[in-house]
Amino acid sequence: MSETFTMPGTTGAQQVPATGPAEVDWTPADSPGPARLTDFARVAGARIGCELPDYRAIHRWSVRDPAQFWSTVATYFDVLGTGLDGPALTSAEMPGARWFPGATVNFAENLLRHAEDSRLASCAAVVTIDESETVTTMSWRELRDRVAGLAASLRELGVGPGDRVAAVLPNTPAAIIGLLAAASVGAIWTINSPELAVPATVARLSQLEPAVLIGCGAYEFNTKVIDCVDRLVALAEALPSVRHLIVEGVETLPKTGRGVTVRDFGEAAGRSAAPDYAPTAFDHPLWVLFSSGTTGAPKGIVHGHGGMLLESLKSIALQYDCGPDDICYVTANTSWMVWNAMVDALCVGAAVVTYSGSPTHGGPDRHLRNLALTGATLFGTGAAYLQLVERADADVSALDLSALRFLFSTGSPLPESTWRWARDTLGPAVHIGSDSGGTDICSCFVGSNPLEPARIGVSQGPMLGVAVEAWNDDGERVVGEVGEMMITAPMPSMPLRFWNDDDNEKYLAAYFDRHPGVWRHGDWITETADGEFVVHGRSDATLNRHGVRLGSADIYAALRSVPEIVDSMVIGVERPGGGYYMPLFVVLDAAAELDDALRDRIATAIRTGAGARYVPDEIVRAPAIPTTHTGKKIEVPIKRLYLGQPMERAVNLDAVSDPGSVTFYREHAARILAESGDAR
Repeated sequence: MSETFTMPGTTGAQQVPATGPAEVDWTPADSPGPARLTDFARVAGARIGCELPDYRAIHRWSVRDPAQFWSTVATYFDVLGTGLDGPALTSAEMPGARWFPGATVNFAENLLRHAEDSRLASCAAVVTIDESETVTTMSWRELRDRVAGLAASLRELGVGPGDRVAAVLPNTPAAIIGLLAAASVGAIWTINSPELAVPATVARLSQLEPAVLIGCGAYEFNTKVIDCVDRLVALAEALPSVRHLIVEGVETLPKTGRGVTVRDFGEAAGRSAAPDYAPTAFDHPLWVLFSSGTTGAPKGIVHGHGGMLLESLKSIALQYDCGPDDICYVTANTSWMVWNAMVDALCVGAAVVTYSGSPTHGGPDRHLRNLALTGATLFGTGAAYLQLVERADADVSALDLSALRFLFSTGSPLPESTWRWARDTLGPAVHIGSDSGGTDICSCFVGSNPLEPARIGVSQGPMLGVAVEAWNDDGERVVGEVGEMMITAPMPSMPLRFWNDDDNEKYLAAYFDRHPGVWRHGDWITETADGEFVVHGRSDATLNRHGVRLGSADIYAALRSVPEIVDSMVIGVERPGGGYYMPLFVVLDAAAELDDALRDRIATAIRTGAGARYVPDEIVRAPAIPTTHTGKKIEVPIKRLYLGQPMERAVNLDAVSDPGSVTFYREHAARILAESGDAR
């Protein structure tokens, strides 16, 4: 049977058709053994005097009694610290929830504790692969010692609790060592990928006023050696607060002005020192992650030691069933929060893979080849990468992917066609999940779990400890309808604050502007009758045609059936007098021509796959789709160009991966505005 999903704010006649229950793709019977979550439920049930027989029971308990749930996470994983046996939550208000007051915990100490385990000390903690397919490893003991050496060097430079340590590094072991060394001394860490433009990097780091800048002399990308020395010197000169520059991988240290000291990373991290971890408060800042900053100054999102540690243990061990026998390969540059989530896997004793090369070096299946070469068991990547490999129709049959058992896709919804391709490519035993979260919590709100079947095209359900609901415009929970993603109970991984937002004005505006005390995340979601979720895309990029809200992700999914389309972007623009303009921009294969026949096929694909209301007003061939440095389409800034805003107000070009790609849209918007008589 089929059902209809009523869009919020519409009448019953304005509905979007949807299929019935999705096809089961994986079941717990496909797992090689019992999940860690099963044992956790047994221990938790004994603690609270109530059986927790299945995932839904565990989840209900986790959101009805968050204090007991998160306290149980801390004790179950034997978190190192003090005061963790005290009250877990003294105030449940949002914002302002107070977790484990009086407790101390150090994030780095809890990750590096595995170096003291005789079973793991000599095992790989970090596996590194380069573009030449050379694989090297760093043991847990080596990682601990290098972190201890760099931490001692930082202390020698006067760095202590609350000071900021900034890095401009690719996805290499040095980045992991830097993060853990900063956390060891109680400093606040932040990192940017080196391909981020200097002005964009300065816009982020200048807010934090870091005392130390860590970078690399060069790195390899697509067989080219990218020299970073001049960039590092320029950054050090542009950041008056920087007193010390630590550089990895150079024979001759660069010269700087202003009396900035320059040290070699290898020497700083290679010195002999005993591990020493500052006892930091549970809510002491661990790192600052930045929003994309496509329309203004990037916002610094501050997360704490304790909150991120508990969230990591819950997610990595309980949701993804990951442990010391696993090798986690995550495709992320260091500007994306998914890189932080990769480092989090160390908390359960798993090894992590670093790769700083091109994702398409030698072919679009590069990451899959890296999986085979490293024997990775968990693979985390963006849906966009999987779509790229699917379109390329690469032959990966010769790759040994037998070790892989879990794939989680994030960044955007995973289309059904790509899901099926991944299933056919990876085999029936691999658990595929489509997970959705955000930089805001550096984790996921909805996603995978090891105790329930996974169905094609939907997220399995809410993550433990996440009270997620879909709400309509009246603030009512809806099931089977598209609504705003709302979080109704606090989580310890929610931001402590935004940087330089002392009165919480920006923080409140970001999450609590519409319903005080309830977190509005900014995604459109549908909760199914079975408690699964479909993510439709950002609500700030929502299309609102004649009062009917449409999700852009549904259009993108429908376009997967048109092979000529390489990429696409749709926006909706309100016109004077109540009009609405909804163009679809498509990047086509070089051999394709956007003629009437192809336009008809595109319209038919959208009408069939998403609904008649999703068919655009115009289909426009574009040279490129502008994205952030983490690959997300910048629909809202582009929409602002069509509303007549000047470029300097509409788009922060420093935050765009290819600033030149915006030129086409600026010119097209000017033409459309002139033709409509609304030019400004």
